[in-house]
Amino acid sequence: MVRKSAGKHRRGNAPLAAGMLTLAVGAAQPGSAAAGDIPNEEARVDVVYENATFARRDVGLSKFRNTLKVDIDRKLGRRGAFDDVGVNLKLRGTFDGVYRINDDTYGNKAGRAVQLENTIGIPGPTVPHGGGLGSPANPLTAGLAELPGGGAFGFNSTDPSAPRYNPNEGLVVLGEHLHRTDGGVAFAVPVRPCDKDSRGCIKDYLDATRQELESPEFNDRWDFIREAYVTGSVPFDDGSSVFMKVGKQQVVWGRTDLFRVLDVINPVDYSRNNIYDELQDIRIPMWIMQAEYRAGATETFDDLNFAVVWNFDKFRPHNIGQCGSPNVILDAGCFMRGMKNLWDNGGTVANFANLGLPGLAATDFGPNQIGIRKAHLPSWSLANTQLGVKLEGQKSGVGFSLNALTYRSQLPSLRGGIPARNPFDPVGAVDTQPQPHPYPYLIAFDVHFPRVNLIGGSMDLQVDAIKSVFRLEAALTEGEEFPNGLRKRLFSESRVFRYVVGWDRPTFIPFLNKTRAFLISAQLFGQHLLDHELEDRPLGKVGMPDWKDNNIFTLLLKGFYLNDRLSPQVIMAHDFRGEATTIAPSIDWLVSDNLKLTIGANVKVGRGARKFDDCRTCNPFHPFSASPGQGPNDGSLGLGGFEPLGRFRAGPIGMAQEEDELQFVMQYKF
Repeated sequence: MVRKSAGKHRRGNAPLAAGMLTLAVGAAQPGSAAAGDIPNEEARVDVVYENATFARRDVGLSKFRNTLKVDIDRKLGRRGAFDDVGVNLKLRGTFDGVYRINDDTYGNKAGRAVQLENTIGIPGPTVPHGGGLGSPANPLTAGLAELPGGGAFGFNSTDPSAPRYNPNEGLVVLGEHLHRTDGGVAFAVPVRPCDKDSRGCIKDYLDATRQELESPEFNDRWDFIREAYVTGSVPFDDGSSVFMKVGKQQVVWGRTDLFRVLDVINPVDYSRNNIYDELQDIRIPMWIMQAEYRAGATETFDDLNFAVVWNFDKFRPHNIGQCGSPNVILDAGCFMRGMKNLWDNGGTVANFANLGLPGLAATDFGPNQIGIRKAHLPSWSLANTQLGVKLEGQKSGVGFSLNALTYRSQLPSLRGGIPARNPFDPVGAVDTQPQPHPYPYLIAFDVHFPRVNLIGGSMDLQVDAIKSVFRLEAALTEGEEFPNGLRKRLFSESRVFRYVVGWDRPTFIPFLNKTRAFLISAQLFGQHLLDHELEDRPLGKVGMPDWKDNNIFTLLLKGFYLNDRLSPQVIMAHDFRGEATTIAPSIDWLVSDNLKLTIGANVKVGRGARKFDDCRTCNPFHPFSASPGQGPNDGSLGLGGFEPLGRFRAGPIGMAQEEDELQFVMQYKF
């Protein structure tokens, strides 16, 4: 088994973090203000322990997360030109025992030997990883001798002493927890932590060791310092002021929950609990400077502020979840790990080759032919920092904001067109270009995080006549990239318009509670791709798998009993185009002022996995990969399956269709 060092190369702003930590801890100590300053206050220190234990259907234990949180807040009063100076430090450390307790699913013993579907039926309906067309053990391999140079299919699955050893162990079949292969493509994916099995681990991106999976805050970015910032205001004689907030922090733009429209400054850790945790718990704080001019009341507005936000931290993408961990949003981390393994070591792809016989042959590709080569994470530079401005105000009870932001996409984009090797013609008998070189429509990629520009706004208004608050939010972006089988590099840009309309209302439901109102909160999210491309081809649709238009509806119903110590609620979300719904009932019980218990569930219903074009009928290696009548620059004919692009049709709820859970959370405040 190929392994790698547990060491990492992720370097953030550790010296800055250390300085901020020293400042914050020092601020927590009692002291006296300088002469002429307003006396400071004693520090407020909150310490909370939390245990989250989740059990997943057909899996068993999926979370045994133990978290200790420390929040230190101290008001320092006036310091020089600054009023209301304060220092805040939030620490968080986690240990998730699931990687040791359930280690045959999520830890060092996860995975197994796998079989890949082979609808051609020779030598059987399935073949082992390493037993497809191109393997010496496959009787169909003899036909490859007619190719120039005998072809370059096949990979090393049997000899641990030879390079690029890729054995049939510690694997799952891509998407197996959600669907059968059903005639589509699939391949083996390593699932053990990257210090146990380095196959498919993408350097500095999806390459966590077991220690980093079970205790994710303890890394080279010092994430155990959850927040560490200083605040203060500079007052002016006219009543206006400039508010400053500098340090590691979360910046919350927008007025919505669950799905983000304007609230995109901080990346999100979806590995913690997919999309279902509170955003304040899963945003990844960054080193940011905020400066806000607070004009106060003007002739036109009841209140008006102008803010500048500069994220000067080294870029961080979303944590989409590493394959082999309990929460992998869209199962994208598994697709990417499997593709990286294909590039580095080769592998078997189910139902791939058309040999002119009924069905398709599982095929063994060699290294550097298909897959993901590497991730290009932006290094720190002034040009790679992120800058935003916001105008915020209030007029006649209506709050509003206008927002603009330039930032890096926190989601990965797969860009094709990288140099790769032609397995049909390794000696260049027909393809006279030097090996390797780029091929059109080839499923070989690098991972990029493109620059995105956003403009948008938000509004909230209270309508007393119907006891309701309405929230509106909208944003237009340019620069986002999406998979697109119509383009030679298999991706394209699209402008995206997103919006949300929210409604909140306290409502009495007498037959449930005659003395206390329920909170009803509903939201409708929408997304429209302005440059969407999709065509009908002979075997199916080809183009962008993301829906041109889609909506997600969410509903919260929350009640209060026993002087608000008992609070049942249910949260529902429905993806209209994905045809998927999640229902999450829970009960919060405040046992005492220190102890809180939550019992809940998360259940999904709906269509589940979806199919889309998978580029098997693309023609990168003309004439060897051509279907009848297909020219050298022709793209896919539309043959599809669940993998890999059906995930974008199913959406995050549909791709989690088999992840129903019972959940228990205990919080104790010391």
